[in-house]
Amino acid sequence: MAHQPKLLPIYSITLLLIGILTLSACTTTQIVDHCAISSRAGLSSTMRVVEDKLSSGCEYSFSGYFADLLDIAADNPSPDNKRQFSDFLIRVSDQGVISKRQAKATYNRYFNIKFVSLTGEYNTCSQTCPTRAKVLADMQSELLDKELGLVRASEDSISYYRADHLLKEVQLVLEATCRACEAGSL
Repeated sequence: MAHQPKLLPIYSITLLLIGILTLSACTTTQIVDHCAISSRAGLSSTMRVVEDKLSSGCEYSFSGYFADLLDIAADNPSPDNKRQFSDFLIRVSDQGVISKRQAKATYNRYFNIKFVSLTGEYNTCSQTCPTRAKVLADMQSELLDKELGLVRASEDSISYYRADHLLKEVQLVLEATCRACEAGSL
């Protein structure tokens, strides 16, 4: 009887090699995110990097970039950060990434005492009273953004406290207006 080589060990070795090659191919594949920013340099230099990214196809990352910039500013607070954010938003608007209205609303949401979440006439019975709780919740959320922009990033606690005071005044006016509406006097 002639000795025939066993096919099982050769078959097993072949499958093992294919498996190893497949696994090694998966571990060497690296996906590079063109829109990722790794620069944690100063605020102005990171803003320039972000502007370049926004103009090269990463417009969808604007909100994330803006949050990163706010974090950088909060780590290095300065009254000048308000101006830097204003200039940045103007440039980004000029690039067409956001509209001039969005730039203004974004700046005001973080760096102005005026509340952008309070739109229109808040003293009308039909518009605001039915949504009073939502309006006040939106304003409270915006106040947290103002704390980040005004206090933590810009060291402007005076403006923040003015915004806080304005929110309390709006709460009182809304409460009085809606009570009057419910009583039928408006």
